[in-house]
Amino acid sequence: MRQVVVTGGGTGIGKAIAAAFAKCGDQVVITGRRPEPLAQTVAELGGSVRAVRFNAADPKQVEQALPELPDVINVLVNSAGGNTDIGAANPASLSELAAAWRANLDANLLSAVLVTTALRDRLVHGGAVINFSSIAAHRPGAGSYSAAKAAVEAWNMTLAHDLGSDGISANVIAPGFIDDTEFFRGRMTDVRRAALRAQTANGRSGTPSDIAATVLFLASPGASHITAQTIHVNGGAWSS
Repeated sequence: MRQVVVTGGGTGIGKAIAAAFAKCGDQVVITGRRPEPLAQTVAELGGSVRAVRFNAADPKQVEQALPELPDVINVLVNSAGGNTDIGAANPASLSELAAAWRANLDANLLSAVLVTTALRDRLVHGGAVINFSSIAAHRPGAGSYSAAKAAVEAWNMTLAHDLGSDGISANVIAPGFIDDTEFFRGRMTDVRRAALRAQTANGRSGTPSDIAATVLFLASPGASHITAQTIHVNGGAWSS
């Protein structure tokens, strides 16, 4: 039985990941900022899942949460994040532009860096760290979100070498369009959904369970020699 921590585990992809590990019989801690989704997910997934509430991008909150997190961790999944530009007004000044860029860097890069650093000494030999990028990191159009996700991929290469001597892998998953999540905050239209599906080779949207299955593989003994990699899960919408 493994000890697993999933940031952003209350909804969407993070919730699917937590459910997949729980189904394997692992003990799972999910984290997030909002108490309601965390409580609902714990109620749905049962006794092998518990929640710890904190903002992964806030150093003080991460430090305060440490006593509630497992002393020994086999798998850390940094799935907290999202495009903070969605629904936000266009910056009207350089100060607002800087704040908007920092928001995406905090949510997607700094959150993973802080949690991983805080839990580094609890990661066990043979363990795995799994971070999240996006297809947006490899395409124009998403501005600071694209840059933040590209930075996750760059940081992960260094992380993998830092962890490798302890037999711990570190990889990145870069999803394409995933349906049934809060990512687009209700702004996904049928026209855009159809256009995104048309970009794939298999003609469908991705699902949270597609990503969860990839996480389970990367956390398995069979993937122990895979590290410092970005795994693209997008139905062929972008080829590496």
